[in-house]
Parts: sequence; structure tokens; C-alpha cells
Amino acid sequence: MKFLLDSVILVDHFNGIKPATEFLRATGAEACLSVITRAEVLAGFDESRWTAALELIDLLPTLPLTARTADIAARLRRSQALRLPDALQGALAAEHRLVLATRDARDFGRREGFEVLLPYRLP
Repeated sequence: MKFLLDSVILVDHFNGIKPATEFLRATGAEACLSVITRAEVLAGFDESRWTAALELIDLLPTLPLTARTADIAARLRRSQALRLPDALQGALAAEHRLVLATRDARDFGRREGFEVLLPYRLP
């Protein structure tokens, strides 16, 4: 695995944003997601679309949160003023030596302790 997908990448894909879909196609075999991303994405689907969302999400390995992840997240949150979900994403990326793929430059801009990739931007 190389990439940890942030929720916004999957949400964009499901909303028909072509660059997100292209990024998923290009990196899908090297991508995973966190339990945070899984919950955030699935929360946006009603029962009629739930199965369709799971078909894609279940193709991607899902990383759990551990005590070690929480410890890293606490340090990131304190040192970089990240919101807790973002600190947990960064901690998972750091812990597993993954690149966090997002388009959320505002929350993840330049960070220390984990690498961030902005694979596309929206106009």
C-alpha cells in the first residue's frame, strides 16, 4: 500500500467528479482507507445507495485505529493544531508510512510527520 485515501477523494468520486475517479483508477491497487474515512463516506449514503457504496469501499483495505495511532494523533493534534479526525488520518499515514491523498489543502496543507498529496483541485 502506498496511499491512505481521505474521505473527500471518495466523496468526490461518488459525486461524479472525474479527477477523483481517475485518481482512484490509477492508484486503487495501492490505496487503503481508515475506519474514519469508511464511516464518514458511508454516513452520506441512504439505504438505497448503501450497497453501491460498499461495493467500492470493500475493495480497499481498511486500517484500524490502535493505541499507537491515538498516541501519534495526540502529538500531531497538539503540535499542529489539527482537528482530531485529521490528526488520526495523519497518524495512520505516519504509522504505516503512507501518503495521505486528499484535496483538502486547508486542513492538510504543509504538515510535518506525514506526507500529503493533493492529486487534483477543483475550480
